Amino acid sequence: MNSHGHNGSMGRPLGSVPGALGHDPPDPEAGHPPQPLHNLGLQVVAKSEPTQPSPGSPQGQPQDQEDDEDDEEDEAGGQRGSGKPLNVGHRLGHRRVLFEKRKRLSDYALIFGMFGIVVMVTETELSWGVYTKESLYSFALKCLISLSTVILLGLVVLYHAREIQLFMVDNGADDWRIAMTRERVLLISLELAVCAIHPVPGHHRFTWTARLAFTYAPSVAEADVDVLLSIPMFLRLYLLGRVTLLHSKVFTDASSRSIGALNKITFNTRFVMKTLMTICPGTVLLVFSISSWIIAAWTVRVCERYHDKQEVTSNFLGAMWLISITFLSIGYGDMVPHTYCGKGVCLLTGIMGAGCTALVVAVVARKLELTKAEKHVHNFMMDTQLTKRVKNAAANVLRETWLIYKHTRLVKKPDQARVRKHQRKFLQAIHQAQKLRSAKTERERLNDQVNTLADLAKTQSIMYDVVSELHAQHEELEARLAALESRLDALGTSLQALPGLIAQAIRPPPPPLPPRPSPGPPDQATRSPPCRWPPVAPSDCG
Repeated sequence: MNSHGHNGSMGRPLGSVPGALGHDPPDPEAGHPPQPLHNLGLQVVAKSEPTQPSPGSPQGQPQDQEDDEDDEEDEAGGQRGSGKPLNVGHRLGHRRVLFEKRKRLSDYALIFGMFGIVVMVTETELSWGVYTKESLYSFALKCLISLSTVILLGLVVLYHAREIQLFMVDNGADDWRIAMTRERVLLISLELAVCAIHPVPGHHRFTWTARLAFTYAPSVAEADVDVLLSIPMFLRLYLLGRVTLLHSKVFTDASSRSIGALNKITFNTRFVMKTLMTICPGTVLLVFSISSWIIAAWTVRVCERYHDKQEVTSNFLGAMWLISITFLSIGYGDMVPHTYCGKGVCLLTGIMGAGCTALVVAVVARKLELTKAEKHVHNFMMDTQLTKRVKNAAANVLRETWLIYKHTRLVKKPDQARVRKHQRKFLQAIHQAQKLRSAKTERERLNDQVNTLADLAKTQSIMYDVVSELHAQHEELEARLAALESRLDALGTSLQALPGLIAQAIRPPPPPLPPRPSPGPPDQATRSPPCRWPPVAPSDCG
């Protein structure tokens, strides 16, 4: 029989209680001490017996069904045992197993959910031009969709069962009904309702009335009920967020979860999406935008196919054009949806387009922003260029001064036009040098402010560390001073008692005192002691 080890090789059923499972057989790999045998009851005898093959099975092969039953009985016997809580190692192993099972269930749920969506799209497209809804092929595809939906609902129930088991392990609960809060029940019911929507087998129709966009004429058509049941199936895509969360390294890493718990950070889908937008924002926005365009275009096509006689919006390329200009908030007006279904999809597309546009602007602005090192390099280059321009302006002042002196004092006949020209250049060079110096001073002041604001958080962190270290050293110094003060008090007490001890050691011991007579009457002192021996002769007592 396969024994349940503490190393996380097997989980527990839904009804298992972490605090009342009893004692499992010891696992030598886990290093746990063996449990007492009197708590196991009859299960020890069952485990000590070798597995016997069934009469109908081949020799040497174990009976899987009987092993599973024995395992369940073993767990039940453990639950009926002493009732003592399990150790930390077993709980951690059981929790790791539940994590892995929950992740696999989420993966399977996503696979079956996407499979149902793909089959639904295939059936909708084929039933419009290849065959009709009354054909056997449509019935078979709808049965396949129903089968995948039933499996998906079962996987969702099992997933939440694992969630409840994790809650019981984390909180040490004894009853699974403790975890069934009203919010959890509502969420599970809503999830089951969303996953249960799908086109049912059969051919069902209803009368769909709409008003055309440009002529405002009423349009009546016999539409399939599958349209109303197929479009909500795209709500199953919420499983992508769950799978992304459970497979994220931030969520699965124990160190990251520990740091998050210390900082009171909840690891949920929103936190994982924020980290993805921080790491690769362009990829996330591109995938989300393209996926939204494709889904919205197909939805508009299905909604408009019964009332679009010219096949403008019911064509997939035309629907893509309508969704793109709506997503980008352009709206040329050449294509307009006729039904409320198409109008609602276009409204949601416009809202998502506005949000994505804001995110794109934020991402581009962040990408174009210089980093701290790049800012330092840029400021250094600009300061160098400004310094060169100031030096050139100062050199121009000196040059024009020399030229003015040359053309006024070193020539026999000064040229007044040339002198005025150099004087004009001299004044321009002075003004330019003053402007450059003031600009350089202003730039240095702004750079100091920018660096101060940028390094404020770092400086605050450094100062906090320094103050914490000084506080710890101050406490340690106070403790040492208190210990030194107690030792000095003990030393002073010893010094005060030292003269008495020395005098007591040097002084000779006093002579012994004579024995003092006992008090009593005078005749009692002269009276002879009584005789204790039997009177034999009078001289014996004399």
